[in-house]
Parts: sequence; C-alpha cells; structure tokens
Amino acid sequence: MIDASLSPLLRRWLALPARALVRAGIVADQVTLFGFCIGVLALPALAFGQFWLALLAIVVNRILDGLDGAVAQLTHPTDRGAFMDIALDFVFYALVPLGFALADPVANALPAAVLIAAFVGTGSSFLAFSVIAGQRGMRPEAYPSKGIYYLGGLTEGAETIGFFVAMCLFPQAFAPLAYLFSAACAVTTVTRWRYGWRAFE
Repeated sequence: MIDASLSPLLRRWLALPARALVRAGIVADQVTLFGFCIGVLALPALAFGQFWLALLAIVVNRILDGLDGAVAQLTHPTDRGAFMDIALDFVFYALVPLGFALADPVANALPAAVLIAAFVGTGSSFLAFSVIAGQRGMRPEAYPSKGIYYLGGLTEGAETIGFFVAMCLFPQAFAPLAYLFSAACAVTTVTRWRYGWRAFE
C-alpha cells in the first residue's frame, strides 16, 4: 500500500552504499544471494526463540533486497536478477511464519499455516498478473524501476516487514498478528483478482 511512496526515499538512502558496492566490483546478483542467505538465518533463530537475532536477519535481508536493485540500476539490470529477486523474496516470506511454528508448534502452527496460505494468495495473484502484463507490454507507472510488473495492494513489502518486526518484538502475540495480517492479505488477493479480471477482459 505504501511501497510506491517509500521507493523514491529508499532509492536516495541506498544510492551511496550502492555506488560503493559498484566501485568495489560487487554485482547485484551477489547482493541478492547474500541477502537471501542472511534472511534464511531468521528461520533457525526463530525456531530456537532467538527473536532479536531473527529480527536482525530480517532487517538486514530487507536492506540488501533494496540494495541489489540500486546496484542493478547503476550497472546493468537483467531479467535473471529480476527473477531471482522476486523468487527468493517469496521463499523468505514463508520462512518467517515457519520459524514461529517451529518455535512453538502448539500455539503457532495453525496461524503460521494460515499466514503461509495467505502468502500463496498474494504471491500467486501478483506473479500471475505480472506474467500476463508482461506479455501485453504493460508497465507499472508507480514502480518504473521494477524488473517485472509490480501490482500493488493493501499488503505489500513494507506492510509485510512491519508485521514481521512486530512479531519478533512481541512473539507471544504471533497468533493474533498472523491472523490479522492473513485477513489483510486476503483483501489484497481478492482486489488483485478483481483488477486482473477487469484488466484482461
């Protein structure tokens, strides 16, 4: 919902470190893969109840997720980079609720499963729209720097990370937070279905 507004600000913040990485010979794909590896560390951290470490891994992953795009824009954006960026993002998103489920299966398994199912809805509607939009040559005016068509909604990247942060800060509230965000994801999925239904008639 707020990603389009945040994008220009993030690009300004990331411009300096992105230029430093380019000067050091670091390419965007390396940043993407390193960021994903850091994000994966959130899973064992959550499973063992190390919520502050998980929070650190999540925040660093998201910073690097923005940084890889900034590096790509300064060098040579590729289809491979766009593909890997979004593919790894969706795996990372699923690992966080899985980590909470492993931390406390009795209390968290069901809300984690509901949240992962909600992510399937938002992710599949997002990617399905992007495929058809790409075939039609459509470009998102709100996200001109994205490698694929970026269809927004009530729950986008910023909202997802906001809830992840809240879950790490208040792990005892994981279940209600997961159900609340799942409901918001359901709204996003339905609105994307409706938008696609109308856009592709």
